Amino acid sequence: MRYLTLLTAVMGLTVSMAHAGMPTEGTLYKNPNCGCCDAYAEYLEENGFKITLQNTNDMAQIKKMADVPDALVGCHTMRIGNYVVEGLVPVDTLKRLLTEEPDIRGISLPGMPTGAPGMPGPKPEPFKIYTISAEPEVYAEE
Repeated sequence: MRYLTLLTAVMGLTVSMAHAGMPTEGTLYKNPNCGCCDAYAEYLEENGFKITLQNTNDMAQIKKMADVPDALVGCHTMRIGNYVVEGLVPVDTLKRLLTEEPDIRGISLPGMPTGAPGMPGPKPEPFKIYTISAEPEVYAEE
């Protein structure tokens, strides 16, 4: 029993340490007139992230430099840790990416879906968040 208690404590410490090492600072590149991007940055900050906003009138160039495929383009592009995060990705999926550290360029919630963080309205269905990789696939449904 004592061994089980110690094992449980060590496992909990390992999970906490992994989460503690997760990057929390990012740069969000956005159109200066986009209110949903500002709202998304506020949402991330309310969830423990420190976000630097970088206004640009050339989002196409930012997305090209980040190697985001046209089919996965979202409202804005964020660099956080070693990843590109495209669009209004929910914080739980973002934290999963930063904790698991998969071998991909990043993740994307394409477009500007209603009900996504930063977008008004009800969420009509679960969001499909895709990998930004050689062969994009569904990373999460949230």
